[in-house]
Amino acid sequence: MITVIDINIGNVASVARALKHLGVEYRLSSSAEDILSAEKIIFPGVGSFSEAAKRLGELGIRDVLRSRVAKDKIPILGICLGMQLLATTGDEGAQSQGLDLIKGRVSYHRAAQCGLKLPHIGWNEVRNSGGLRVFDSIPEESCFYFVHSFEFIPGEAVKIAVSDYGVDFAAAIQKEHIVGVQFHPEKSQKHGLRLLDNFSKGVM
Repeated sequence: MITVIDINIGNVASVARALKHLGVEYRLSSSAEDILSAEKIIFPGVGSFSEAAKRLGELGIRDVLRSRVAKDKIPILGICLGMQLLATTGDEGAQSQGLDLIKGRVSYHRAAQCGLKLPHIGWNEVRNSGGLRVFDSIPEESCFYFVHSFEFIPGEAVKIAVSDYGVDFAAAIQKEHIVGVQFHPEKSQKHGLRLLDNFSKGVM
């Protein structure tokens, strides 16, 4: 059973529809009990890093979520803000603590220094130069749908797939059983569905 973390920060319904389309068994939850019994976790989100970090604390699930992934080695897929929350810290709003599952920080996208508009919205090619297996059966340089103003800058060695928006940035990252994608696979048509299917089947 996949537990999809729902802390009321957007796009959870879209992820649920995609999983239903794929025939994947899932539940939406923000309870510690469901996280404790999860076989895999998907953590989607849209919005502010600081607000999401605050909600994790208020719901009392920050520590159990971190423990299940870091200690019990439960696979997790973070999507957009969910990927960013895998980091150590985030600068959006007041600087806040993430889950610290992958060392790094989330900062305002460097595209702003190139004179490009933020948020970065639309379809962009993703180059899986890091060899992330969650992209298996997806053609190299396929396009995925992005909506974000901040980027994850890893502080440790991880597998990375990159996209270009003024600068190359981390479109996807992986550390062992921990995977994050900055784009929205649930809104990325057949390639996004393939990625969700790969994760659900343990292709990592």
